[in-house]
Amino acid sequence: MILNGVLANSAAVGLGSLLGVFFKNRFNKKIIDTVMNGMGLCVLYVGISGSLKGKNILVVIAAIAIGGIIGEIIDIDDKLRKLGVTIEAKFSSGKDKKESLVDGFLNSTMVVCVGAMAIVGSLQSGLIGDHEVLYAKAFIDLFVVLAMSATMGIGVFFSAFMILFYEGAIVLFAGTISPFLSAVVIDEITCAGSLVIMAIGLNILGITKIKVANLSLAPFIPILIYLFI
Repeated sequence: MILNGVLANSAAVGLGSLLGVFFKNRFNKKIIDTVMNGMGLCVLYVGISGSLKGKNILVVIAAIAIGGIIGEIIDIDDKLRKLGVTIEAKFSSGKDKKESLVDGFLNSTMVVCVGAMAIVGSLQSGLIGDHEVLYAKAFIDLFVVLAMSATMGIGVFFSAFMILFYEGAIVLFAGTISPFLSAVVIDEITCAGSLVIMAIGLNILGITKIKVANLSLAPFIPILIYLFI
């Protein structure tokens, strides 16, 4: 099936988040806080590593700027946060859990959706039925969301549905997108996406309060830029 890779990735995110919640209830707050800080450092490392793949700094700067402007106009962060609040109202008990659920949903959605593996892997699934990249991503995401849900709670689980929608859409429209993805474009997509991931890491560490969702379109902007240069 054309969506096998997407389904595997979504299932891995769901399973990892449930395992994380299971382990969360068995650790005290000090352990959870330490793990959360460690998770922030790991996410920051992933972002820094990927950002080094960029070849044209001007393209990356333009991608972040244009993506941020469009994201702010649409206010993706607000829409996702409202969705998170709606989910919280239906599934969370206790007002003190609200912020954890919403932030967990937002942060995990950005971590599993932003990046070249999600885009390139989905394209390979849609174009040639090769799910290898998404299977590898599913394995990685399982452990990433396990750590995130152990610190941020059940809100992380609902990112499984977001990745199903996000990667599924790319798979279904793969034929339309693929002609515009040269190796150079993919490098800039990776760099821009990794900078967004760095912002997630800084937020998790409590250093910044960046509206990361409003930057989530930045990885797609290099596609448009290279159409004109």
